[in-house]
Amino acid sequence: MLKHLFRCIRGYKLQTVLTPVLMIGEVVCECIIPVITARLINSINAGCEMNEILKYGLMLVLMAFTSLAFGVLAGKTAATASAGFAKNLRHDIFYKIQDFSFLNIDRFSTSSLVTRLTTDITNVQMAFMMIIRTAVRAPLMLIFATVMASVVGKKLSLIFVFIAPALAIGLLTIGLNALPRFRAVFKKYDKLNNSVQENIKGMRVVKSFVREEYEKEKFAVSSENIRDDFTNVERIIALNGPLMQLAMYTSMLLISFFTAKLVVSTGGTYLDVGTLSSMITYSMQVLMSLMMLSMIFVMITMAIASTKRITEVLEEIPDITEKENPVTVVPDGSIDFNNVSFKYSKNAENYALSDINIHIDSGETVGIIGGTGSSKTTLIQLISRLYDATEGSVLVGGTDVREYGLKELRDAVSVVLQKNVLFSGTIKENLRWGDPDASDEEIERICKLSQASEFIEGFPDKYDTYIEQGGANVSGGQKQRLCIARALLKKPKILILDDSTSAVDTKTDALIRKAFREEIPGTTKIIIAQRISSVQDADKIIVLDNGRIDGMGTHEELLETNEIYKEAYSIQMKAGEEDE
Repeated sequence: MLKHLFRCIRGYKLQTVLTPVLMIGEVVCECIIPVITARLINSINAGCEMNEILKYGLMLVLMAFTSLAFGVLAGKTAATASAGFAKNLRHDIFYKIQDFSFLNIDRFSTSSLVTRLTTDITNVQMAFMMIIRTAVRAPLMLIFATVMASVVGKKLSLIFVFIAPALAIGLLTIGLNALPRFRAVFKKYDKLNNSVQENIKGMRVVKSFVREEYEKEKFAVSSENIRDDFTNVERIIALNGPLMQLAMYTSMLLISFFTAKLVVSTGGTYLDVGTLSSMITYSMQVLMSLMMLSMIFVMITMAIASTKRITEVLEEIPDITEKENPVTVVPDGSIDFNNVSFKYSKNAENYALSDINIHIDSGETVGIIGGTGSSKTTLIQLISRLYDATEGSVLVGGTDVREYGLKELRDAVSVVLQKNVLFSGTIKENLRWGDPDASDEEIERICKLSQASEFIEGFPDKYDTYIEQGGANVSGGQKQRLCIARALLKKPKILILDDSTSAVDTKTDALIRKAFREEIPGTTKIIIAQRISSVQDADKIIVLDNGRIDGMGTHEELLETNEIYKEAYSIQMKAGEEDE
């Protein structure tokens, strides 16, 4: 864990080192102040002149301002170092996630990753700031104050020998009891975030099914669980205060009692009034240092739990990696599945795909149909290596996809997913995900092909229309056509449409397929669809059933030879006649 954290200090090493140095200066000044104060009190008791009082007063002011300057500078450098450290840590986690395959992402829930990028990093950031500042100040103050107390107060400093260890043991016991509870609460944070995320993302579904009360109750349960855990932790941590107060007032009483007794019994020869004042100050510094250490211990306890969760992400090994010298050119869009089988987990009993053998020539149009759960989407995800085949091989352009660089392979494959995603920004900005250098004219031409230009021109701002997060201000069919346009701008060798025309009418669907035939004849087109009409003109149609190929051929061939295809066609034709 520490290795990963130390790497994130990069760029802020100077501030990280400078903060403890400045804290040393602040502690030294604060420890000198009681000595000067003691001399001032003793001088006043001895009947000194005003010049001597001014001299000591000036020294106190100088020490106070010097200590303040060190403290302010340390605060600034600590804030800079901790904020920079958190930025680097957030950067490393986010970039690590970008390298994850779908299989890696499946191991972490989205809400859990969000919690790790926010709450967990904030906890670690606060702990880092305390370590380079307070965790330096507190032990140094403890050591310096104890040394100065032993020099000034002599045998009276033995009071700390008994009180400090007792306080330290008590604080340590409190911290160790709090640690497992902190670990448990972060898992519940994941559930709370998941509840919030699902509710906001599915707000339309929630409202359409009138499930607001159910969602409120689910959120309340998650929130209540976190409250209960934090309440239990706070009950334990709250013991810090009374324990600290007990130690502090016990020390002050003992110091006051024994010092007063010694002052009276020795006539001020062993200890004087100034020493009494400085001893009380040093006792406060020693005990406050211990209290700071207890706060640091609690914060570090929280941070350890967060650090373990962060480290899990940083140490996750991507399932899909490139070879050292990958192939960088995809020659064409031909595709071959050779004895391919796939399962989502090594420990899974059943295969999602079994014994898949397919050959697709470059430029062909291939339709894929099958019932829900027949692994249609899983099949096409193997082409761009979103998953890797468990057995067998997938070839693109005659080369195993595992031989290609990921960027080059995925640049050659455009996928319009079943769940279309648009990002916050204008229509142009969303479309230029396909080609950052696309001209306005090229964007408009592609939108005509995807049948998106008509509704775009109807917006007041046309192509500069702002798309809300997730495409909330456009319809499902509009979103699909924009995603198709974005995919076409990549000028791919393989275009995959994963049920991505389901929200458009049959006429628009036919126009999109016609544009594909005429405008991108050299691009291999794979169309996953529920409607037979969307794939019946394809060069070949693949029928999947429970992860296996049940039939393959043209529309006419499958009508004669495949029962699943024939049944689906009959049902859809009958439904179409009834609609008429």
